[in-house]
Amino acid sequence: MVAVLAAFAVLVGPTPATAAPHAAAPKPSGHAEDDEPPLITEAIDSANRSYLQAKSKLTKSQERQKRLTAEKAAAEADLAALSPQVNQIAAQSYRTGRMGAMAMLLESRSPDSFVERASALDELNLYNAQRLAAINAARTRAEQAKIAADAEVREQEKQTNAMARERTEAQKALKLVGGLGFTGGLVSATSPVAKVGPGRTADGGWKSESCSENDPTTSGCVTPRTLHAYKEVKRAGFNRFVGCYRPGGPWEHPKGKACDWSLQNSGFSPWHNNDTRRYGNEVAAFLIRNADRLGIYYVIWNRQIWFPATGWSSYSGPSNHTDHVHMSLL
Repeated sequence: MVAVLAAFAVLVGPTPATAAPHAAAPKPSGHAEDDEPPLITEAIDSANRSYLQAKSKLTKSQERQKRLTAEKAAAEADLAALSPQVNQIAAQSYRTGRMGAMAMLLESRSPDSFVERASALDELNLYNAQRLAAINAARTRAEQAKIAADAEVREQEKQTNAMARERTEAQKALKLVGGLGFTGGLVSATSPVAKVGPGRTADGGWKSESCSENDPTTSGCVTPRTLHAYKEVKRAGFNRFVGCYRPGGPWEHPKGKACDWSLQNSGFSPWHNNDTRRYGNEVAAFLIRNADRLGIYYVIWNRQIWFPATGWSSYSGPSNHTDHVHMSLL
């Protein structure tokens, strides 16, 4: 429950320092699809609602079970109190028997006496029948209460399992994107699975690669692993502007191990609406979800940096990365 509620506490992501409220909306990139998966906020909201519904049903079931247990105990107490009467009736029937009752009537010396004795026998039979009915009713109540209580136990197991399932689904959705600090919730709950990049070792590491492949975005070079990741991001439907190789500097661009995924169809400018922000969120989420398969070193987006070992944390550097998603590879 804590993981689900914590998810909602961080749904509002950071806002860029500069925005272009009057900028024209970018042209469609082809990334939008019919029947897109739900946003992660919708997935978490659905899981949270289902969790709370299951929790409410569990509480009600526990209350019903408590009441039924009390009813069963009361019925068993009544049955215990009435049970001796069964022995009394049985003993009385044994002593008198059917012939005994008939003899009692035939011994009547007058019509009035006969009627009186017949009336007494009727009252006795009625009393005994009422006692037996009360005993049977108590037994029936106890049995029915036990059956109903057992059903409530099964219902509680069902709702407990449902709560665990919804908690897992919410945690899974959060884990897929490394948390919600960078998204504001504007990110799909699922995304494509990338093909494993080249150079993966048997122990899960990555072989060192040189800048040996032509960069499809510039006249420079990239490593085979960077080229593979570039193609996988494109294959996932992210077709807006991107630049990889850049000379100079100590970091990954001049080594052919990094790409910048713009939010625009050409050039770079900060996100200014849900379309551009969600595009950046989706690119970052795809990279994070496939980090182990692509060999992702780190991702920077929207003033946040993500490392496989630490997840998302605040980032402040020469660029606040509100206009592109930076991808570095091992």
